[in-house]
Amino acid sequence: MQRLYRSVELRIFFDLFAISPSPHLPISLSPMSRPVLYVAITNHGFGHAVRAASVVAKVQQLDPEILTILVTTTPRWLLESYISGDFIHRPRGFDVGVIQADSLQMDKPATLEKLRQIQQQQRSIVAGEVNFIRQNRVRLILADIPPLAPVIARAADIPCWMMGNFGWDFIYRDWQGEFIEIADWIEQCYSQCDRLFRLPLHEPMSSFPVITDVGLTGGTPKYSNDRLLATFQITASQDKTILLSFGGLGLQQIPYDNLQRFPDWQFITFDSQAPDLPNLIKIIDRQYRPVDLMPVCGRVISKPGYSTFAEALRLDTPIVSLTRKDFAESPFLLGGIQDYARHQIVTPSEFFESNWEFLDRSLQPPRKSEVLAKDGEEAIATAIVTALNAN
Repeated sequence: MQRLYRSVELRIFFDLFAISPSPHLPISLSPMSRPVLYVAITNHGFGHAVRAASVVAKVQQLDPEILTILVTTTPRWLLESYISGDFIHRPRGFDVGVIQADSLQMDKPATLEKLRQIQQQQRSIVAGEVNFIRQNRVRLILADIPPLAPVIARAADIPCWMMGNFGWDFIYRDWQGEFIEIADWIEQCYSQCDRLFRLPLHEPMSSFPVITDVGLTGGTPKYSNDRLLATFQITASQDKTILLSFGGLGLQQIPYDNLQRFPDWQFITFDSQAPDLPNLIKIIDRQYRPVDLMPVCGRVISKPGYSTFAEALRLDTPIVSLTRKDFAESPFLLGGIQDYARHQIVTPSEFFESNWEFLDRSLQPPRKSEVLAKDGEEAIATAIVTALNAN
């Protein structure tokens, strides 16, 4: 009888808020009897979701009784590739990040228009989430790094902790013009945050009143090197096995023809639209993630992005990165890999217009001898578990 009661209670919970539970959710446990963590994730590519999900996975390892609500438009399959336990997916977006055609091409006018819409709808967005939070007895918000999260938390009278290596105010302020007003608004939102976990490769993030520095975050490879080599028939040496990884937004017009210049090399991509080439391995099975393949690769070719860089740094995998203009985070990211990784920095023209001669050049050594701490998700998760279990 008790199990039946809790099953009905949980089903009402899901029906009321139009949320899809995991097919593996143990319906014998009521969400109302468990500590509830609300995780709001910025709607920009996959990187923010990857690092937030890595923290959630660690929270579940430390305390499986904590119920997590992930509030994001990120597809569930990506979240599940990092989180093995149960969670509730609430598909809501409170920010826009940057509207882009791919990982490098930005649409500033469309971004500004969407930001103004969100600003105008702030009151209704906050009211709706406060009602949801109170109904479900949420005790803590973790956000990466939508500006409205601290405003929602303040209205709901619960703490808001955030994590990130940059704030959106920093990105937009660099664009000047009409974005200055938007940056001022976002700075005011961030000032209401109770605690920021500042990740490596960061800008100063001076909008946040309380800052705790932590180490790198990211996923841990799930498979042995032997299994990967056998599954994908990787026969090239490690230094000639290259992972092409450009995040959730991908990259238009990758010059795959250049791969023909390296017939004894093997390249790996998660781009389902890539051409069929003898030395190109296309991975479309969603159980595999870029971080799973990094240990068998001699280099990761990417654009500037925290999550890819952080996972490669955690695994000591060399990084080849394109430069990226007009995105204020890029110098901090590129400076980070120059300081801490074996690396190459290539220009867009070298990548798109050359024959990839850069692959024939030696990697550059890191400028610094010290290494970055690699326990960021554990530090954040430990703080969350301690707070949610405090009397």
